[in-house]
Amino acid sequence: MRLGCIGDDFTGSSDLANTLAKGGMRVVQYCGIPELPAAPDVDAGVVALKTRSTAPADAVAQSLAALEWLCAQGCEQIFFKYCSTFDSTPEGNIGPVIDALAAVLDAYQVIVCPAFPGAGRSIYQGHLFVMDRLLNESGMQNHPLTPMVDADIRRWLAPQTRHTVGHVAAMDVFAGPEQIAQALADQHAAGHRLIVVDAIRDADLMAIGAAARSLPLITGGSGVALGLPANFGCTPAPVAWQGQPGRAAILSGSCSTATRAQVAHHAARNPAREVVAADVIEGRLDAAEIAGWLLAQDGLPLAYSSADPAEVARVQDRFGREAAATAIEGLFAEVARRLVAGGVTRLITAGGETSGAVVEGLGLSALAIGPEIDPGVPALRVRPDLVVALKSGNFGAKDFFEKADRVLKATP
Repeated sequence: MRLGCIGDDFTGSSDLANTLAKGGMRVVQYCGIPELPAAPDVDAGVVALKTRSTAPADAVAQSLAALEWLCAQGCEQIFFKYCSTFDSTPEGNIGPVIDALAAVLDAYQVIVCPAFPGAGRSIYQGHLFVMDRLLNESGMQNHPLTPMVDADIRRWLAPQTRHTVGHVAAMDVFAGPEQIAQALADQHAAGHRLIVVDAIRDADLMAIGAAARSLPLITGGSGVALGLPANFGCTPAPVAWQGQPGRAAILSGSCSTATRAQVAHHAARNPAREVVAADVIEGRLDAAEIAGWLLAQDGLPLAYSSADPAEVARVQDRFGREAAATAIEGLFAEVARRLVAGGVTRLITAGGETSGAVVEGLGLSALAIGPEIDPGVPALRVRPDLVVALKSGNFGAKDFFEKADRVLKATP
């Protein structure tokens, strides 16, 4: 294994694995830290953790354990992947995890670049945009767990890290890899260890990747990994895939603007049932009922708890943020188990926490990367009789669910 990757959730890790696979690398996504060594033909291993919303100490401990396993596989470079909307809080764990990885790897000039232009995320003058809106005006300010109320990544990261945060501006990035490398060195000389790097185009990400060839640690969204496969002599190649016949179902727990639009679009054309958080918490609704309903439907049925931000806030105020999240995640994990036991062979999920709960509920260990469904979302094979799509809340076109099912069941 040459490139070792640590992801802070399962959907983001799939996104990263997809990027590397399209670049020609042989990639395996591991669900949690593997107990056994990697196969000898794996170029890049992506260890997917469920740490995005956990306390910093726990996130650091899990990330360091993943780093130890990856280093034992012979990795030449480490990539820490977090969300392209930099999901965290001022007390969040992105900074602490970067600090801990950098200390072990003796890494300086650590790139911080959550940009993903293909999904509408760009960084300019250190500020993160979603399409043409600043991050804190994009809907992410209403995120139930990590409300993003400041688009300045330097300012948002500063209270999370022990180090000062530098910046490589767009004009340096536009000048190409050599100028980026010089700008990183200049920021290091100025005393900055973590350095936010602007990027607004895929060409910028390719240049950043080339400039990072010799760096032991890179951090960011999956976009900045676009330029990494070439550093290892890989070239883009089609991703092999064999579709899966049988039954399908969708579980959506994301409350993002994108997912709520996808839910509304799908529910107008297919069987759909809302999961009300209060009913789950107070015992009026359970996994057996939801799974039974889904299994009784024809077509592509959907169960969703993707409420609008005001409703999410009311539930959190009433029951507490942790209780509400735990109840819904536990429900979807059990629903997924019942669906697969009931014959579902294609499972689509929306939302990082929901996808993580489903992966843990099904006891998945390693995922084979298939073709891209929408930017950042690949098809994944779990075993010979089960394929999945794990979608981050903010990703995907309006008709994502139907598109995902077409790809999951497609045959060459």
